[in-house]
Amino acid sequence: MKPSRRPQITHASKPLTFEVEAINERGEAVPTPIAGEHPLTLYIDKREIVTLMTLGQAPEALAIGYLRNQRLVKSVEEIAAVQVDWETASVAITTRTAIKGLDEKMKKRTVTTGCGQGTVFGDLMEEIDSIKLRDDVALTEGALHALLDAVRRHEAIYKEAGAVHGCALASNTAHGVEVLYFVEDVGRHNAVDAIAGQMWLDGVDGSDKIFYTTGRLTSEMVIKAAQMQIPFLVSRSGLTKMGYDIAAKLGITMIGRAAGGKHYLLFTGKHRFRKTVAPTMVA
Repeated sequence: MKPSRRPQITHASKPLTFEVEAINERGEAVPTPIAGEHPLTLYIDKREIVTLMTLGQAPEALAIGYLRNQRLVKSVEEIAAVQVDWETASVAITTRTAIKGLDEKMKKRTVTTGCGQGTVFGDLMEEIDSIKLRDDVALTEGALHALLDAVRRHEAIYKEAGAVHGCALASNTAHGVEVLYFVEDVGRHNAVDAIAGQMWLDGVDGSDKIFYTTGRLTSEMVIKAAQMQIPFLVSRSGLTKMGYDIAAKLGITMIGRAAGGKHYLLFTGKHRFRKTVAPTMVA
């Protein structure tokens, strides 16, 4: 369901790649595309919250998703406006009413090792017991392979310039697998937050969706997927012990090392996984 009160937002995407000169192994000057990287400082009601390093693909959705995944706001309807100004490298977020307990939430932080971000506000680790995911949905092996084929076709910036992580949200129905959002950024946490923000803006329910990331599955990545009610989490990379423990506790169907060919490792949530024939792809 789309939000009843959608915030006013700018649409201030930055150029995603830039061309510089590099010298190859033969001593030749070669024009080479590189990924953009820009600081973006978030202000909530004129109060500075955090500075993120971002590619700049979807800065408004990134800001909204950051607030969502840090549990600083409970719904997108609480946000009145999101205004990005690249001249000042800032995003000004205006809420309809002041956020309660902001000082307390900002005091309690867990520093993480994730690229692109590094803090989790509030009591997210204590709140995982309240998260319940659907058990009436399933992921087939064929749908997994279809997802991996689809995301490879979306990795435009990585193919051109490298140095970025990609995240995708995909539907998973009897009609096939469809990538709904694909975001690349310098950090995987930025990419997942941008998707979380866009889901709020569009009123997309995550309870039957698949989330894909090129990055490793840390505790923070698992918690963010669970907060969006997503039961299926797939990575082409590995995972951490804490990420595994939280996924097992929540019952998330978590798959790692899913890159190329038919290889994958199913770690947790085995009850939702089915080995069946491949579905058709939705154009």
